[in-house]
Amino acid sequence: MKSMEEVLRDWEAVIGLEVHCELTKLETKMFCGCKLEFGAEPNTHTCPVCLGLPGALPVPNKAAIENIVLAGLATNCDIEKHTMFYRKGYMYPDMAKNFQTTQGPKAFCMRGWLDLDVDGRGASERYNLEELAEGEQVENITRTADGYRAHVGIERIHMEEDAGKMIHVGGAEGRIEGAKESLVDYNRAGTPLIELVTKPDLRTPEEARLFMQKLRQIFLAIGISDCSMEEGSLRADGNISLRRRGTTQLGTKTELKNINSFKSLHDGLAYEICRQAEVLEEGGVIYQETRHWDPSAKRTIVMRVKETADDYRMFPDPDLAPYDLSDEFIERVRAKLPELPDQKAARFKESFGLSSYDARHLVEHRATTAFFEDCMALPECKPEFAKPLANLLINDIAARLNNGEQIDASVLTPARMVALVGMLAADELSSKQGKEVLQAILDEDADPAAIVEARGMKQVSDTGALEAIVDEVLAANPDKVEAYRGGKTGLLGFFVGQCMKATRGQGNPKLINQLLTSKLG
Repeated sequence: MKSMEEVLRDWEAVIGLEVHCELTKLETKMFCGCKLEFGAEPNTHTCPVCLGLPGALPVPNKAAIENIVLAGLATNCDIEKHTMFYRKGYMYPDMAKNFQTTQGPKAFCMRGWLDLDVDGRGASERYNLEELAEGEQVENITRTADGYRAHVGIERIHMEEDAGKMIHVGGAEGRIEGAKESLVDYNRAGTPLIELVTKPDLRTPEEARLFMQKLRQIFLAIGISDCSMEEGSLRADGNISLRRRGTTQLGTKTELKNINSFKSLHDGLAYEICRQAEVLEEGGVIYQETRHWDPSAKRTIVMRVKETADDYRMFPDPDLAPYDLSDEFIERVRAKLPELPDQKAARFKESFGLSSYDARHLVEHRATTAFFEDCMALPECKPEFAKPLANLLINDIAARLNNGEQIDASVLTPARMVALVGMLAADELSSKQGKEVLQAILDEDADPAAIVEARGMKQVSDTGALEAIVDEVLAANPDKVEAYRGGKTGLLGFFVGQCMKATRGQGNPKLINQLLTSKLG
């Protein structure tokens, strides 16, 4: 099988996402008063409405409607004032009433968009990006200094109810294949769920991953869900097809169902791109089907042939009256919008002089964002501390959070972080020493100054003392000095290393570099 990079030279991937988000911040289900509680004893939060018993009538959850309007406003959607609920035929046992209450062609939120900033290794997935000049626009992307910006359309965000949970006993990894029996927990049935459907504007697995990440940041910021991918309150279906480069006709798509991690979304789409290309290049046919991504086997597996719209037999729900949202209602919801991640990143750039890259990555985690603002609010925190502080948070703290590490807020306090950054800004510590002190703060629950004093780590920045050491190193290596002046400038690293060794690692490497460059020049 070819690599994805090889495939994308000849084929264009067309990707769309369907992102499902449970409104976990609500107290009750979508159409009844049953309590929302993850992990409760099976079938303890059910009633005649969510079990679909004869004669039971649904009553819409007003707070859920407010939440979906909030989500639409945060993603640049138009809010439809007149809409309704539909019944969608559902033949699986995890919905006892045999239909799902959802929305039809006109949802509460329509015609939205999000912009994605793609940089680093992820930007290399985009075909022929290097041929574009900065600021040049092609289709839905614009070249930037660090990569590119992609404009991704949102078809709609509609409201529906979630299904119950199937538990397969005896199968491999809890899947139905090979299971001896299947159990159903209806606690989740009827949970308020919003589904965001993108336009087929995504072209790489990295763009899909970034879209999902950005959407999670937004939903967390507006407070409608805990967005726990591990618990299933945020999950995605990825629709993907291939077409030859230079053509416009869409190929047959497959759907990757219920992806519950950013890595699985990226890797599953990447595999499916390669699989479809191999089938097509061998003269095979791609079938419209639903597939499962198996992260252990690193491949996709057929689940079922995809249903068509006719299979759902959708019609307006006779038990639910159409909705008419007033301007006053929409504006009241709009007033609840907090500062969104993109707005916060723009403020960080303007107020603290951070680069677009630093500001964007700083707001990826709510914890690092709040911590940064707490640090910058301290009177001892100078404006020039913003950049080194952002570096530590992005490169060290965020990495720990991504690995699932818990950081004790009583140990790593803003005051301690600002004290550490102050030492770095004053060249009292090297960046390597800064990382060591940060680890010691977490391990020992001690102040940076005490750690530096106890370990004798304070960096030597005395120009006179360092100049004497530089002279000694150059005098001890006349052959290498001659070679450097003869054009072997890579020897500068050797000289820096010898000077650092002479200072037992405490010399200011920046100052040593400057002295060496001056004397060797």
